[in-house]
Amino acid sequence: MVTAAQPRSPAPSPTVGPAVRRVPAVRHLGPNWYACVMGTAIVGTAGAALPGQVPGLRAVCTAFWALSLLLLAVLLVARSLHWLHHRDQARAHLLDPAAAPFYGCLSMALLAVGGGTLTLGRDWIGTPAAVALDTVLFTAGTAVGLAAAVAVPYLMAVRHRIEPGQASPVWLLPLVAPMVSAAVGPLLVPYLPPGQPRETLLLACVAMFGVSLFATLLTLPVIFGRLLTGGPLPLALTPSLFLVLGPLGQSTTAVGKFADLAPGVVPRPYAEGFSVFAVLYGVPVMGFALMWLALAAAHVVRARREGMRFSMTWWSFTFPVGTCVTGAEALARETGLAGYDGLTVALYALLVTAWAVAAVHTARGLLSGVLLAGPRPAPGAPRPVTARTT
Repeated sequence: MVTAAQPRSPAPSPTVGPAVRRVPAVRHLGPNWYACVMGTAIVGTAGAALPGQVPGLRAVCTAFWALSLLLLAVLLVARSLHWLHHRDQARAHLLDPAAAPFYGCLSMALLAVGGGTLTLGRDWIGTPAAVALDTVLFTAGTAVGLAAAVAVPYLMAVRHRIEPGQASPVWLLPLVAPMVSAAVGPLLVPYLPPGQPRETLLLACVAMFGVSLFATLLTLPVIFGRLLTGGPLPLALTPSLFLVLGPLGQSTTAVGKFADLAPGVVPRPYAEGFSVFAVLYGVPVMGFALMWLALAAAHVVRARREGMRFSMTWWSFTFPVGTCVTGAEALARETGLAGYDGLTVALYALLVTAWAVAAVHTARGLLSGVLLAGPRPAPGAPRPVTARTT
């Protein structure tokens, strides 16, 4: 007996997951975007300590801090959506040796905005609120920075497959994060109870200075050796040479902060030693920073002539230069030399120019959608046979 075939129910059509349907714009939003926050925050904090009294300058610097706080809030939400809806892409970033080091930028963004809160933000939100906000940002930024300083090199050694010629200044990003903690942490020292709480925080900042310094000293020869033996970096990566300025300028800033806060916090012989160390360390390091600035600038000019176009690596021109501004400010305080005041002003002019250029190009890229688009397929690659869903 033949029975009529039962009609089949139509097969369920493939559905696009909620990740793609709801927030496709954040799929390719990597951790490198926190560099925008860092670069904006340093314009404010570096300008706050410039020599002389320029009318209205502090209000403008405070506005830059407020803008950096807004950018940080927006990016924290966007990156949370990225991890929630595009975990495959987020894991791919962690397993990509070119993208993983940028996780250090999250720490530095939190710390840069937090430091600006006590330096500038208190003018608008009051000291108690500024102390509370900086405490939260400093704690979170320090925890993330110390974790990145261990986790990223571990992934590079165990999971990533890196060739000797792939050494890049980007490797410094997770290593310099503890140095930012060392530089901004002393701002909280006066708000702690006298005695051991203040001394503990200050010496913890000194310890993080050591963590970052020695890790940087291990990595810099690899980067410099690759530059000399492997030739210039790819055009798009050339601006990353400015990242080397970060640990140099930030460490000089940190030792200046130690010297400012040490009296009354640590025993007298050590307090005086911090002032001596700030000069004996800061002067030669700032000299090397200026040499590297000239070298990196020469590479950028060459790359620009060969057709280097804007990319997010251009934000490398901002925060590292800003740390050199604050480092020169620290040396001006410790030595009293007018030459460092002049250097501070010159570097700050370079910083503001670099920020303006990077900000304008970033805004254009966002409006056109280019910066949030996925990577383009290589020329000659076969076209996919299925429709693209991302």
